[in-house]
Parts: sequence; structure tokens; C-alpha cells
Amino acid sequence: MDDAGIYARESPILDRWVQLGIAQGRVISVDFPTEPEPDASDEHDLLDRVDRYLEGVEESFTDVPVALTVPTAQRGVLEAVRGIPYGTAVGVEKIASMTAGLDPGDDDDQRLVRTALAENPTPLFVPDHRVRDGPSAAPAPVEQKFRSIEGL
Repeated sequence: MDDAGIYARESPILDRWVQLGIAQGRVISVDFPTEPEPDASDEHDLLDRVDRYLEGVEESFTDVPVALTVPTAQRGVLEAVRGIPYGTAVGVEKIASMTAGLDPGDDDDQRLVRTALAENPTPLFVPDHRVRDGPSAAPAPVEQKFRSIEGL
């Protein structure tokens, strides 16, 4: 995936668009707008994979290169979230325990986890919908659809 640009495809399942920002072969953003960027292309292999996921095909997306342009502490949290398997839900404390340097019992560390989830630039590829008691960066109806697809 050496391409760059904005790619978007309408999803009747989500009742909105799935829009990907890609730079230097890495996903840098995932959005779910009601209208795509005017110059977005609808042809990309990742959009095909997202379509299959939305149709119920098990997909982890762990092989997708993602550029996490977030502060270092948040990056560690989001990298831990990438490791949550399809169809598995965990709590904020578990994510803190999976993240180097964080204490799952510390309120500040739990806040850091919640902040990282809320500011996740690539929901679905960093599956914040699998954290049952944390926020998602995806709109609530999209998060609920992802959870439903995975039986969470």
C-alpha cells in the first residue's frame, strides 16, 4: 500500500461514508462522514476489506499499516488496543495493564486510556469499539454497529 490520498465509499450498513486518509502507505485517519471529501476516490483495497467486515466477515486489520500521529503515551495505549482480537471486549483497566508504564488501578492512567480512545485517529483499524467501558472515536451509531457485527 504505497498510495496516498483520501478514499471514501458509501456504506448502506452504516448509513454514512467510510473515509480513509492514507499517506506514505499508512492509514492516518478513518472518518465516517455523511458526505465524503469532494476529491475522494472510491477505489481502494482497504475499502473492499471494510465492506466485507461490515457484511460480517471476520477481519482483524492487524496487518494494515497505521501511522499513529498522537502523543507518545497515547500511542502506547492505541498499540495495545490494536492487539485486542476480533469479537473480544476488554475494559479500560485491562488496556492500562497491557500498556507499558501504566498502572491499571491509577485514575490518571485510566483517564489517559480514555483520552487516547476518544482521540483515536483510526477507529476500526485501532478497534476502540472493543473497549467496553471506554469512549470510541467513531460516532456512537458506528461504534454500536461494529460491536453488533462482532457480537459484543
